[in-house]
Amino acid sequence: MSSSVLPPAPSGGPVDDTAIIDKEMLSAGSGGGFWRDTFRRLRRNPTAWIGAAIVAVFVFVAVFAPWLAPYPELALPGAKYITPTHIPGPGELPQFPLGLDRFGGDVLSKLIWGARASLMIGVVSTAFGLAGGMLLGLIAGAFGGAVDNFVMRVVDILLSVPSLLLAVSIAAILGQSPMAIMIAVGVAQVPIFARLLRASMLQQRSADYVLSAQTLGLGRGKITMSHVLPNAIGPVIVQGTLSLATAVIDAAALSFLGLGGGRPETAEWGRMLTYAQADLAIAPWLAFLPGICISVTALGFTLFGEALREAMDPRTRAR
Repeated sequence: MSSSVLPPAPSGGPVDDTAIIDKEMLSAGSGGGFWRDTFRRLRRNPTAWIGAAIVAVFVFVAVFAPWLAPYPELALPGAKYITPTHIPGPGELPQFPLGLDRFGGDVLSKLIWGARASLMIGVVSTAFGLAGGMLLGLIAGAFGGAVDNFVMRVVDILLSVPSLLLAVSIAAILGQSPMAIMIAVGVAQVPIFARLLRASMLQQRSADYVLSAQTLGLGRGKITMSHVLPNAIGPVIVQGTLSLATAVIDAAALSFLGLGGGRPETAEWGRMLTYAQADLAIAPWLAFLPGICISVTALGFTLFGEALREAMDPRTRAR
């Protein structure tokens, strides 16, 4: 493909710059054909189906928690069955199939309501990190030079601090609340998305279709927003899917450390682990069940993210 040879204008009219660039992009494997091929490869990947099924189950539970949970979120229907030395476990009481917690709450209801709280924190924090990281990466990749150096030095400072330690510090400063956890986990993910988008944009800036656009006299803003960014965003989408798994785990960790605020009987997987510590000897299921939910949810996002990465990887697409 040569960027110096342009197709003649139809009927002697002016050359359609956008059409030329779009043809260049399609010939390079970008555009609608790329995404159609990606979805086709996803449909043929059993790992993608397993990951999507796991995520779909937990999303369904989170959305329909008010109808699926036997009891309200803060209800304590089994308080009268709790003694200092005994907590009814799974199968002991027919109305509580997964047993009770220390406060008399139904564990099954807590797990269902906890899916809503944990997934909401994970999705919102990842969206926050994605938005902030894409903004910094877009600025660095579009302007380059001194602006790029300044933005990347700020990102390097954030990366020099372990992500969980950075999240703990931010959550402690903002106060104990779910919103503080969302912001803390999101800020910890910002440098990852920023560096990834910048690197992808720098790679795209040397592509033939960009040289063609520059030859046609298109401005930097037009080239960046209409052509470079849409073709550079693929790896960021993949990382966003994988980061959802990390966000769910980090959010549970911050709640486990007591940074989520709220009442002790609040349904959230990390908080359930916190209050299960004191009863591990007599009620180990109180730690196992929410731990399994966290692990399986993270596994679902990871499997789907890895399948999406493989479907978009040009090295595997050529096979």
